Amino acid sequence: MGEIRDFTSEKSGRLPRETSPRRLAAIVAGDIAGYSRLMELDEEGTHSRVKRIERDLIEPSIAEHHGRLVKTTGDGFIAIFDSPVEAVRCSIVIQQNMVGRNAALPKHHWIEYRIGVNLGDVIIEANDIYGDGVNIASRLENMADPGQVYISGGIYEQIKNKLVCGYESLGDRKVKNITDPVRVYRVLSDPAAFNRTRKGREKILLFLLSLALLIISGGALWYLVWQPHDKTWDQASVLMPKAPQSPSAPAAIPTKQRPALQPQAASPAGPGAAPTMQLASAAREPEMNALRGASYTMGSNDDITERPTHLVAIKPFSISKYPITVREWNQCSDAKACALAATGKDDAPVTNVSWTDAKQFVAWLAATTRKPYRLPSEAEWEYAARGGTQTKYWWGDQMQTGMANCKNCSEVAAAEQAVKVGSFKPNPFGLYDMGGGVDQWVEDCWHKNYQGAPSDGSPWVEPDCVAHVIRSGSWRNDARYVQPANRDSYDTNVRYPTHGFRVALSP
Repeated sequence: MGEIRDFTSEKSGRLPRETSPRRLAAIVAGDIAGYSRLMELDEEGTHSRVKRIERDLIEPSIAEHHGRLVKTTGDGFIAIFDSPVEAVRCSIVIQQNMVGRNAALPKHHWIEYRIGVNLGDVIIEANDIYGDGVNIASRLENMADPGQVYISGGIYEQIKNKLVCGYESLGDRKVKNITDPVRVYRVLSDPAAFNRTRKGREKILLFLLSLALLIISGGALWYLVWQPHDKTWDQASVLMPKAPQSPSAPAAIPTKQRPALQPQAASPAGPGAAPTMQLASAAREPEMNALRGASYTMGSNDDITERPTHLVAIKPFSISKYPITVREWNQCSDAKACALAATGKDDAPVTNVSWTDAKQFVAWLAATTRKPYRLPSEAEWEYAARGGTQTKYWWGDQMQTGMANCKNCSEVAAAEQAVKVGSFKPNPFGLYDMGGGVDQWVEDCWHKNYQGAPSDGSPWVEPDCVAHVIRSGSWRNDARYVQPANRDSYDTNVRYPTHGFRVALSP
């Protein structure tokens, strides 16, 4: 075959334009934290150590994970990978090896890398790569804490079910010289450590609960054996209220919660009285609304994930009147039973919690109050959100301004946090923010539709499911998400700035 020639270029007197190849790739950008300080402490020693790390760790790790080292930058490096999975694996390996290398050194001599990983379309040249994909990886590296790996949303979507690690969502971040915000995740290379810590806290709580019960029982026994008795027992029995039973009670019975067994009513006054229920009164319980059991049609025909519509029989249960607030959450945090402290206004709903975080809270609340608190099932949540209606919204089929805290749904300005709980009208069951405000975790594992779903209102779960259902929509979502039938999912162990929850209680 003859040579293919560009006659157009020849006629015009111009040489053929040579374009640099482009490709979609995973870019890893690494940089040493505090490099200038280290050089000031020991210039020659630091330079020698960095070169040794590059030769013995960085370059071999990149090669072993089928990547290419593009360049080193004195205190950093840039590498390119065909596979996002291998890019993140390589980054984790580098960070874990650096922990071992630093272990024998004083902290002020540690060399710690910050690493950013991004998926982007880049221009490839012989000794460098260019484009927004590279710039975003560098910006992620700048954001990262020493010893951490930060990844973009594009990388996360490719690897979320392929690596044995956890992820913490840091939300959407504005990146310098990039128009659109970038979703950022922190890689948790050892999610098992998180679970071990959680189980340790649960054991401590159970031990403290058992110890408190022993003390209370000992005090009561001492009182019965050694104290004189008079009319106090009759007085106590009169003061103990009895729950009313009425077959004609309405579907929703708002009840103002009081601390379990107030000491004044449960024990007589006097120097010999036992310190009754101090453990239970330590937690401020959420205000609950009791709902009678009923059957309703769950789902809708508006979206494939909400089909098929099906009849569900709900048993009586209670659900919190509001989403769990920052104040309520921080009781658990202060008790060292929840993994993070919430920020923001006390009366706003807590946000940025994963499903695992929400389960920690209900476990602590149940242990502290000795009541079976839990997350609601998806069927219970929708039943409560509908408030006895079957329309698109609990107030009708059309969106009405000022009924929910969602994007462009009210005159409330967009903010970094949802407005305080109870700022909008309650539904017919007396429940607030059952649409808008914050996304709300439920107990169920995520299923792409309702084929095979339980019909008795129980949660639809399997062992070790990687994603769980969220309901309600948030202040950042539009009106479609506010509909009671709307459903979505998110990774079980990943935190996100709009995710919160409410609690349920069986009779």
